[in-house]
Amino acid sequence: MIALADCNNFYASCERVFNSKLKNKPIIVLSNNDGCIIARSNEAKALGLLMGEPVFKKKSIIDKYQVHVFSSNFALYGDMSNRVMSILIQEGLQTEIYSIDEAFLNFSGINDYALRASTMVKKIKKCTGLPISIGVSKTKTLAKIANHLAKNDPINGVFCLTEPDLINESLKKFPIEKVWGIGKQYALFLKKHNINTAYQFMRLNSDWVKQNMTIVGSKIHRELNGEACFDVSNQKSAKKSICTSRSFNKDIDNFNGLKEAVMIYAARCSEKLRLQKSVASFISVFIQTNRFKDRCNQYQGYHGIKLDRASNDIFDISNAAYSVLKLIYKKEFNYKKAGVIISGIVPENSVQLSIFYKENNTFVRNELMKSIDGINKRMGKDTVFLLGQGIKKKSTFKKEKNSSNYTTRWSELLEVKA
Repeated sequence: MIALADCNNFYASCERVFNSKLKNKPIIVLSNNDGCIIARSNEAKALGLLMGEPVFKKKSIIDKYQVHVFSSNFALYGDMSNRVMSILIQEGLQTEIYSIDEAFLNFSGINDYALRASTMVKKIKKCTGLPISIGVSKTKTLAKIANHLAKNDPINGVFCLTEPDLINESLKKFPIEKVWGIGKQYALFLKKHNINTAYQFMRLNSDWVKQNMTIVGSKIHRELNGEACFDVSNQKSAKKSICTSRSFNKDIDNFNGLKEAVMIYAARCSEKLRLQKSVASFISVFIQTNRFKDRCNQYQGYHGIKLDRASNDIFDISNAAYSVLKLIYKKEFNYKKAGVIISGIVPENSVQLSIFYKENNTFVRNELMKSIDGINKRMGKDTVFLLGQGIKKKSTFKKEKNSSNYTTRWSELLEVKA
């Protein structure tokens, strides 16, 4: 058996933990540039506020119903996530941290699934203040569905999808587009074939599924039929591509401003690569104008280049990103967003060497990267940085409604007066 533990409305719930006045109030959390809605409390969902919507389009609803609006506070959310995951790991079960607010647990050998899950829900609520739901079933895909159903019971927060009759009845009501691993395109494809529920998909011929939906679709189909195809793994898999992008606080109308932003994003990508001990061979950059300004000329630039040798070196990746930016930049436009994408990622110990490879030079650069990462970890982000990132550290995105860093900064800890 596999359990999926998922924090309810995680970002919004983190904000509510430290402010009791937010209980039962509508809450939304915005993207990095305070542009779009990325998290909602149940009360905000009931008002019709949708994920990904530009917040300016919903200003009338926000004002009318006094919706509490927060900028994203990832320092807070990351620390709260670590607390939840540490409690789950202490349970002594094989645990796979799937995302910032989700984790799969191996429930094999447990006699009373509901009791164990209920105990974990109460413990996390007591220790962190965060509400969490746990779904239990035979496979990861079914556990995901069980978790959806657990969220319909906010008091207990547990749903065990283990009996065949219950599984069939639940899948008959479960929309195909909400099944884990069924993306938008596959959902549209299946609906064209009059397959609208998870149950209808489960009943399909396995050969037809494999022929039309590749191996991944076939595994999802088998998982819905109770055959475990995705194991719970303690090892966090390395990302196959990494993207760092931001929308700007104000449109950028010059090359230097855009270059500094792209250099920062390239540096972030190289840091993430080194953190997972990987290297990348393909660097892409995109820039785009403000698509919400209908009267302005629109432009989207995108291009990528392949490195001579896969690398996680900040100089290699930044130089490549700068070269691409020069190719796609057009001075007649004002830009609202930019980003750097790195792909062709492989483990750093499996790099294909070239005839121009110089072992001594690479060793020195690797040691330099370790030193930079070490200093920035001890002294704070961007203590050491590239000159191309800009000397004046002005943020290119706004956070006008940021909450305090209640758990990560001494000066912002809550004060209790007796």
